[in-house]
Amino acid sequence: MSDALTGFAEAIRAASAAKQPLRLHGGGSKDFYGQSLQGTPLDCRGYSGIASYEPTELVVTARCGTPLADLEGELRAKGQMLAFEPPHFGSGATVGGMVAAGLSGPRRAAAGAVRDYVLGVTVMDARGAVMRFGGTVMKNVAGYDVSRLFAGSMGTLGMILDVSMKVLPMPAAEATLRFEMPQDKAIESFNRWAGRPLPVSASAWMDTDVMLRLSGATAVHSAIAKLGGERVADAEAGAFWTGIREHTDPFFRTQPPLWRISVPSAAPPLALPGDQMIEWGGALRWLATNADARTVREAARRSGGHATLFRGGSEEQRQSAGVFQPLEPALARIHRDLKTSFDPQGIFNRGRMYAEF
Repeated sequence: MSDALTGFAEAIRAASAAKQPLRLHGGGSKDFYGQSLQGTPLDCRGYSGIASYEPTELVVTARCGTPLADLEGELRAKGQMLAFEPPHFGSGATVGGMVAAGLSGPRRAAAGAVRDYVLGVTVMDARGAVMRFGGTVMKNVAGYDVSRLFAGSMGTLGMILDVSMKVLPMPAAEATLRFEMPQDKAIESFNRWAGRPLPVSASAWMDTDVMLRLSGATAVHSAIAKLGGERVADAEAGAFWTGIREHTDPFFRTQPPLWRISVPSAAPPLALPGDQMIEWGGALRWLATNADARTVREAARRSGGHATLFRGGSEEQRQSAGVFQPLEPALARIHRDLKTSFDPQGIFNRGRMYAEF
């Protein structure tokens, strides 16, 4: 066991014995996300580096403290990428934090989510023991795919030591088209385009503008001819999609709390006060509003979805309303049982997802 892993194990065993919480963290770029931060910080960045990379097999294994920018740079040098476009939200983003947060960028609707690319994980449990789940190929699991549980777990189940992921080639060509239309027409168009053989890799609506990104090879050029619209200059398009991915676009710099609302893609416009932006073909609605949590979540529920208080709001509001959608009793029991199985003393990122565990 390396010195870094030995240090992690000693800290975890001591915390378990004392029943004191630990706050697993990397660069802190996503500290704003989730409930309040609790426990003694345990910095995961001491265990970093790309453990293995097989470009011909489209598989990479990276340690938890590896800077996300370093991993993406290594992939880019081989003409490959993390297809789900994980947001960094800062220069300190790490691979472990990427998986733990489980967030995906503009390509999510076309390419899939973080968990869809996780092949295997090595984790350290509350006893300081190292466990491996999954492997390095897509078909390596008989029964439950435990490795994917860690994607989006916010560090509450254990310490991710490394992760093996599937990667994809970068597209040979990309183009972004701009259209002008109101929100209801944009949602209708997103769903109509989704039913056609078009190489759509990202979509967004804001104010009266629809931005549609096409990715692929020759299909991109034929799609441009079919769809029309205004071709956006590559530099402008790149800056736009980066702004959406990293929340540096002016929309995300508003003062009201920011809600992330997941609904069926064909759901009609949400009748809520504030500013809205739509992604993922209509399935993701960003809302900057001062409306109370009950109003926002009830509107999401009526549309068949749920709402997360993604950023902002007072500490009192985040504690009383909860950042994540309150769980139904059956789901809450499953979450609690998983937490108890992996972390019986409740030391890992206590209360980061739900206050009760």
